[in-house]
Amino acid sequence: MNWLGDPDGEFAQWEPIADRQEFGVCVSHLQAKSGLAQSTISSYMATLERAGLVQSTRIGKWTHYKRDEDAMSRLGAMLAGAS
Repeated sequence: MNWLGDPDGEFAQWEPIADRQEFGVCVSHLQAKSGLAQSTISSYMATLERAGLVQSTRIGKWTHYKRDEDAMSRLGAMLAGAS
């Protein structure tokens, strides 16, 4: 999730397919950076999307994932209150 918090900094070595601030990071770039199989990344990201922590956008044949900052703030507040 930290990588998606700074998409331009974390994925600077890859040419963006779309504006990272608006649409997020292409799943192929997540795969390349992590070294995991694309199907594994897609599965993990789908789980995060169902949890409401990321948003996905389809651009052509590529899916881009963006961290939902409001959801992350709510999660952080909830976790801080639980301790």
